[in-house]
Amino acid sequence: MNSSYLLSITTFVYCLAAVLYIISWIFKKSLPGRLATWVSITGVACNAAGIIMRWVESYELGIGHVPLSNMYESLVFFSLTIVVVYLVIECRYKNRIIGAFAIPIAVLAIAYASLSPDVSDRIQPLIPALKSNWLIFHVITCFLGYAAFAIAFGVSLMYLFKQREREGKGGLLAQFPGSNVLDELTHQTVTFGFLFLTIGIITGAVWANSAWGSYWSWDPKETWSLITWFIYAALLHARMMRGWHGRRIAYLSIIGFMAVLFTYFGVNLLPGLHSYG
Repeated sequence: MNSSYLLSITTFVYCLAAVLYIISWIFKKSLPGRLATWVSITGVACNAAGIIMRWVESYELGIGHVPLSNMYESLVFFSLTIVVVYLVIECRYKNRIIGAFAIPIAVLAIAYASLSPDVSDRIQPLIPALKSNWLIFHVITCFLGYAAFAIAFGVSLMYLFKQREREGKGGLLAQFPGSNVLDELTHQTVTFGFLFLTIGIITGAVWANSAWGSYWSWDPKETWSLITWFIYAALLHARMMRGWHGRRIAYLSIIGFMAVLFTYFGVNLLPGLHSYG
């Protein structure tokens, strides 16, 4: 068994977890939810093992490097961080309904990596710009931020759906945490993500200076990373200084995650220093 095969299995493990979370929510049964948690933990173990195996395989090919250097590897790591961050939130809030909105995002990420013909899972040598110890710090911090923003996106959707709940009705939305809890969770996850995105941008600038002789070159990915940073900075500023809560924060969170997706995927279609993905 090689790493690509194990990571393909991980795709289906995460998919099973997502289905179980959704079943638990729709049918109001606790057993599928408990199973979903253990399936998610199993998926994390498989995901992490696949990354480690790929790292070992790269050394066996004589081009050893941490597997965080291309679109396939970053998507695999992105899915891992999303599920890990979610499991921490589940442990803290004791509510598995959030998993029905968070885990599918991880499924989409790793499924795109494993199944899309546009993404190659072939282990390749690092280009000169990536041969730096800053690679690990930059990618890990950025994707911890992205993962938190993905969770905040899911929670923001839950908040907006919760606002449509009719008083006295005991439907699917009644199982959601309270609006105040969802609003506060959005704020907390965005704060966590903003911290790591900030660190990621700083480490990226230091890395860029060592690789290209300039801290900032207004490359498309750099520019959109800054735009994303400003959107989330505006969200936190509006909440702390203007007292914004509820819908406006949820909408800003959703807009921010759209910017994350464009920063991650969209700018790779543009010529620039980060066009390798």
